[in-house]
Amino acid sequence: MARLLLLTNSAGASAEVLPALSLLQHNVKILPAVASVLVDIPEVDLLFVDARRDLSAAKSLTKLINTTGVGCPMILITTEGGLSATSADWGFDDVILDSAGPAEVDARIRVAIGKLQALRIQADPTSGEIKSGDVIIDEKSYTAKIKGRALDLTYKEFELLKYLAQHPGRVFTRSQLLQEIWGYDYFGGTRTVDVHIRRLRSKLGSEFEAIIGTVRNVGYRFNLSPKDNQLADLAND
Repeated sequence: MARLLLLTNSAGASAEVLPALSLLQHNVKILPAVASVLVDIPEVDLLFVDARRDLSAAKSLTKLINTTGVGCPMILITTEGGLSATSADWGFDDVILDSAGPAEVDARIRVAIGKLQALRIQADPTSGEIKSGDVIIDEKSYTAKIKGRALDLTYKEFELLKYLAQHPGRVFTRSQLLQEIWGYDYFGGTRTVDVHIRRLRSKLGSEFEAIIGTVRNVGYRFNLSPKDNQLADLAND
């Protein structure tokens, strides 16, 4: 679930600007499309700029955003009629029609965020390594270790472990994990998540299986140590 910021002067919600966005489980914050908001812009993973009605204002805003160094990808939302008027020199990373469907919107969000992460890893090779508790995950080589022991993981198991380890202590529902790891257009049920969690715990071994904690009636989380899960269980009793 990505943190998104939508800059728009529309009086309606995000459903009016980009209807498909309301069907996804991302966290969307809406602010006015004016220069003053850039002074104290919140930390987000991706920025949407509404260019449906005023291309000239959107052009000025996107160029200003680039000079302020927001540090996240920027996607321009426009109509089919306005598409031909957009230009790469505005400084946005991608452009999307306001009529785009949920699968396309979700894919463009993931690709834009992924490209930025790849560039950061290229600029700083050590940034591709995630350390969380006893787990070390190398995004470049798609390998993971627990206290120096290599884990033989499938691609989805690796992605699941990586995503949880990137957000230690945060609880994710099965539906959230399904969308983040398998994608919006995956038609399998949330049972898929349970199966992969079980396999992942098995490969972690009895000593470390508890770092993937279960929050009853909610979902799963990554514990920095197996004891964290035991304490959580006592608190829930």
